[in-house]
Amino acid sequence: MMGDNAVSQRQSSNFTGGLFSPREQAPTWSSPGCPTISSASHCEYQLSSDQEKAGLVDAHTHPVWAGERVHEFAMKLAGATYMDIHQAGGGINFTVERTRQASEEELYSSFQQRLGCMMRAGTTLVECKSGYGLNLETELKMLRVIERARQELDIGISATYCGAHSVPKGKTASEAADDIIKNHLPRLKELGRNGEIHVDNIDVFCEKDVFDLDSTRRILQSGKDIGLQINFHGDELHPMKAAELGVELGAQAISHLEEVSDEGIAAMASARCSAVLLPTTAYMLRLKQPRARKMLDEGVIVALGSDFNPNAYCFSMPMVMHLACVNMRMSMPEALAAATINAAYALGKSHTQGSLEVGKQGDLIIINSPRWEHLIYQFGGHHELIDYVIAKGKVIYKK
Repeated sequence: MMGDNAVSQRQSSNFTGGLFSPREQAPTWSSPGCPTISSASHCEYQLSSDQEKAGLVDAHTHPVWAGERVHEFAMKLAGATYMDIHQAGGGINFTVERTRQASEEELYSSFQQRLGCMMRAGTTLVECKSGYGLNLETELKMLRVIERARQELDIGISATYCGAHSVPKGKTASEAADDIIKNHLPRLKELGRNGEIHVDNIDVFCEKDVFDLDSTRRILQSGKDIGLQINFHGDELHPMKAAELGVELGAQAISHLEEVSDEGIAAMASARCSAVLLPTTAYMLRLKQPRARKMLDEGVIVALGSDFNPNAYCFSMPMVMHLACVNMRMSMPEALAAATINAAYALGKSHTQGSLEVGKQGDLIIINSPRWEHLIYQFGGHHELIDYVIAKGKVIYKK
């Protein structure tokens, strides 16, 4: 392990998801309250190092929303681009309208179901964004839903304010940035100080015809000033020099990066800024894949996320790892590191999660397979492979 609990490309060839060190006798894992042995106060599993993995970490999701967009999938298959749909009033704007109309209870109910699907696929820590409100009232509604789940559910949550997910109708990017800086962020600071809502990260969709570099810089810096970690969308559809901006501002992570420059990759490597790559998005939108190999070879801390949202409807980090290996030419150990310790690093949580080490939280999965690689190799087969999911030492799912 490196000092900052992230895995480099050279180390990832030997990394197997935070496993116990090899030893002659298989390690024993114990947890209070295990349901399989009723006569004891705890149970023990004798496991090979290929059967137990650190819990998977999903470093980028948009899981709180109302309104299905399956009709847009047909439009994409017919050749419409992401921005074609967006500019026609679909995409984010379609979801915003329905999310504004939905009650908090309706949003929580669907959010809880989606988190359950993620958990059954082995995810024990997930980043969850707001961003389908675009006004203060709805953004706070979404963040309250995320906070409720953080307090009531067993899965770990990193909460992200993403009020700059799109420019609201009737405003320019500069006007929307002013509203966020003058109204949204002070309210978030107040609610955080009162303990009503806990937010970890701030996100902006830095993109042509959405938020330009200047507006992005102003919003991210203002979020950083109130204690939020910078973790934002950049260089997805057009080269924006978002990676260079993120390094300038001290970002913890930047997502997408399909159009990142060579200079941006070098800057991220030097700054230890994580690249959160989203193979589902490039797959669904038929974009060119992020240059994972170049990033890894230059020493960037590469993490993975599902980008779960109405546009990329995928709950499963094992499927994300499979796509990363096939489409982005990552090795299986690299993909596993990217979906565990490096994803935790991208969320600023690698000191507590992302690997199985003494002193860290007991998040792990137990798989029924002679080799851990089956978790990636069997595309869509994770439901049969994962026997247990454990979070904070507690069994939260048993097949």
